[in-house]
Amino acid sequence: MAKVKMLSMDGKEAGTIELKDEIFGIEPNENAVHEVVKNYLANQRQGTQSAKTRAEVRGGGKKPFRQKGTGRHRQGSTTDPSQVGGGIAFAPKPRDYSYAVPKKVKRLAMKSALSAKVQDNEIIVLDDLKMDAPKTKAMVETLANVKAAKKALIVTADKDENVVKSASNIPGVRTVLVNTMNVYEIVNHTSFIVTKEAVKKIEEVYL
Repeated sequence: MAKVKMLSMDGKEAGTIELKDEIFGIEPNENAVHEVVKNYLANQRQGTQSAKTRAEVRGGGKKPFRQKGTGRHRQGSTTDPSQVGGGIAFAPKPRDYSYAVPKKVKRLAMKSALSAKVQDNEIIVLDDLKMDAPKTKAMVETLANVKAAKKALIVTADKDENVVKSASNIPGVRTVLVNTMNVYEIVNHTSFIVTKEAVKKIEEVYL
């Protein structure tokens, strides 16, 4: 088991914590991570793009100019895609981009992302994270104390409105719960800040 030092909110050492190798110590599988990130981004797409084909645009009917003698190419309709104001060839239509990924691949990707954070020394374990009131300044000081990067993901075991609101106005910082975190956000943020209780919950869920 990998031993990682815990920090208090003022940046001082508060002991160590053992991270289970089955979750935080595997060899990261880049293919699984890529597949799950690609799936996440695809599922976020609204798929509402739409353009009109030549059958849907207004116009057509009358031949725009005579067949011969104008020196122009022969044209039978103003709705042709080659005409200004005509329809779009192979026009995009609303569609659903979402698709499913096997559960085994999702779990492997999550473990790979967590293990990569440990290997790259980008994980910060806090013994506790409490805010008496929603204060952005207090959260900024805490992040500076633990030497977090500008892009940081804060993971807690239970929802704490004071913590969420304190971090909500800081650019690049996001707070999530153990059961709502995803591989994309872990990969997309440099620092992975997790509380001691959240580590226990992660190990319960993914072991």
